[in-house]
Amino acid sequence: MRFAWYLIIFTLIISLNTSAQADSQTGFPLIYKQDFEEQEAIHGFIFSDPAPWFLTSGKDGGLALEYAGRGDYKPGVRSPLIIGLIDNLVLGDFILEADVLQTGSEYGHRDMCFFFGFQDSTRFYYVHLASQADPVAHNVHIVNDLPRNGIAKERTDGIRWIDDHWHHIRLERLTGDGDISMYFDDMETPVMVANDKTFQVGYVGFGSFDDSGKVDNIRIWARESRKKKSVIFMRKN
Repeated sequence: MRFAWYLIIFTLIISLNTSAQADSQTGFPLIYKQDFEEQEAIHGFIFSDPAPWFLTSGKDGGLALEYAGRGDYKPGVRSPLIIGLIDNLVLGDFILEADVLQTGSEYGHRDMCFFFGFQDSTRFYYVHLASQADPVAHNVHIVNDLPRNGIAKERTDGIRWIDDHWHHIRLERLTGDGDISMYFDDMETPVMVANDKTFQVGYVGFGSFDDSGKVDNIRIWARESRKKKSVIFMRKN
């Protein structure tokens, strides 16, 4: 009898922990967490060019993943030059949150990019967060064997990068309706929304068109996921 009570209590504890880690809006379970507290964490990513990527000081005194500008990568069509993808993780419906720090200088296209639905180097989506919106900046883009094309239905006039200040982002992707929503600091109102069903699953990641920045405290909640090693890009030695 005592063992049975222990089993019930243990099951309740596991259930509460799982519930606490679920996304509060979608109920998706937490399936990925990366705080970059170990040097080996960088080996869980693949890069368009590994040279500019390394681990450096993070948000809370630990480590973060940093990219220090463009490398030698030359995309097949007009699209971002700096790409780091989480390896071995293919997602459909997901929620991604992270802390990000833009380390470049201020200008209209000062940016960070967030990739998803990544099939290969010429087929993917990305969110381009920039200081000022124009036909090619601060938009949700699709790259489908053609130069990047903005598909946002709604977007703000841009976002404010604050020097030496960590921002929090949330990217939501629901493939059934094709919905894409991007949040920046304010988790209640998105800075841009789009709708597209071209790529239903793919890899996710971080980077920039041609700037520099850091990423820390990554969390991903997903309806489901599958493991698949990628041969798209290269790993850091």
